[in-house]
Amino acid sequence: MTHPLRLGIAGLGTVGLGVVRIVQKHADLLQARSGRAITISAVSARSRDKDRGVDLSGYAWEDDPVALARRDDVDLFIEVMGGHDGPAKDATEAAIAAGKDVVSANKALLAVHGQALAETAEAADRVIRFEAAVAGGIPVVKALTEGLAANEITRIMGVMNGSCNYILTRMESAGLTYQEVFDEANALGYLEADPELDVGGIDAGHKLALLSAIAFGTQVDFDAVQLEGIGAVSIEDIRQAADMGFKIKLLGVAQMTGRGLEQRMSPCLVPDTSPLGQLQGGTNMVVLEGDSVGQIVLRGPGAGEGPTASAVMGDVMDIARGLRISTFGQPATSLRRARPARAAVPAPYYLRLQLLDKPGALAKVARALGDAGISIDRMRQYGHAAPTAPVLIVTHKTTRTALDEALDAFKDTGVVSGDPVAIRIEAV
Repeated sequence: MTHPLRLGIAGLGTVGLGVVRIVQKHADLLQARSGRAITISAVSARSRDKDRGVDLSGYAWEDDPVALARRDDVDLFIEVMGGHDGPAKDATEAAIAAGKDVVSANKALLAVHGQALAETAEAADRVIRFEAAVAGGIPVVKALTEGLAANEITRIMGVMNGSCNYILTRMESAGLTYQEVFDEANALGYLEADPELDVGGIDAGHKLALLSAIAFGTQVDFDAVQLEGIGAVSIEDIRQAADMGFKIKLLGVAQMTGRGLEQRMSPCLVPDTSPLGQLQGGTNMVVLEGDSVGQIVLRGPGAGEGPTASAVMGDVMDIARGLRISTFGQPATSLRRARPARAAVPAPYYLRLQLLDKPGALAKVARALGDAGISIDRMRQYGHAAPTAPVLIVTHKTTRTALDEALDAFKDTGVVSGDPVAIRIEAV
């Protein structure tokens, strides 16, 4: 009779409890589909006495996740604690050293230490799987490592943080300011304990770095991801973008160019008729483009107990079936260091300026753009209250380098008040 696959779960928050519930509810289904029983031997969390609404009495308890990782009755260590250092890293390393496979939902840990952990695991003939670390219930890691393995991936693009998408779509639908919706989302528990992880693009940047490593055969490099959060996006930007047929999304984009690997997480305008433009609320969407398959779109819940626990168990089931894949889709020692590159592919840009109500102000701005080699596609001026007037400009395709040159030149015109807002318009 096949030996059961015995799990040790470190972390009993939303995701960990979701995993427990699936194992308890679907024991027969899991065994029928994997060919072996899947059981839980032991668990670990910060507080043993907390009422979690789940019967844990049948499992051994470890106060220390490192001790859990070393237990003889644990075959597969599930790390759902979070944090890129400390107990999560120590316990993961201990599990590998003790001959265990690892399933993790910890994007921060893998974005920072993924290369080293992958090399260690593969040298020990162990597996690290992390579907739940990226886009919740969407099986995008599996799509890249398996379904699209024969493709040269040309671009990854997506909305990978549901909290930011909720804020932006809620601002539009309710006509509320960024701060009003931020406070609302925080009160509802939609944001991390450190909200900057969400609204600053850090959480989504971790996910993009992991997908880039798989897609382009490179060592994961979160430090090379260009990050810009959504804090500067105003309700006026959202309204005026909509007036021109666009939606604003916190968009991750990764692509290999002649200059190196471009990885950026920033607000972008996308056509309101596109799948990304129609994405509402906390839903995630990832667009994958390959030389053979063309473009595919994956959409689904990006967080929550059920979707994320489902992703964890998808990895567990693969390991139970004997499917063993390198952490990033190919041997970690074969992953190359990519040269980081800024966005070099030309694109149109949306600009919002506050111009002083002076004769010739528009001409000076147009001249600064022209001197940088940037031509204007559309320009609108909205109603204003002296002494400034809001002006919107959509440029023809240009590079970010040229745009930065123009933005610097605006400071010398004497007619631009405050800092302009510049948002890339992404082709989707």
